[in-house]
Amino acid sequence: MTPERFSECLLHIRWTPINIASALQCELSWIESLEAGNEEVPTGLAVWLETLAAAHESSPPPAIYRGKRSGQ
Repeated sequence: MTPERFSECLLHIRWTPINIASALQCELSWIESLEAGNEEVPTGLAVWLETLAAAHESSPPPAIYRGKRSGQ
């Protein structure tokens, strides 16, 4: 997985580097290294991110809730 695709996947799943570091219980600096291309994204992580990104791409949030406030 390229650093660009890593970042694209995070955008699709609406996660920041802090979110994925929290989900993986790892150091933020490692995630930043992956994003910068200083380290290779492990295969298992790449597959997991691609799966999540594909799910989010194929099933965006329902439009009916857009613009509504919480509790409506």
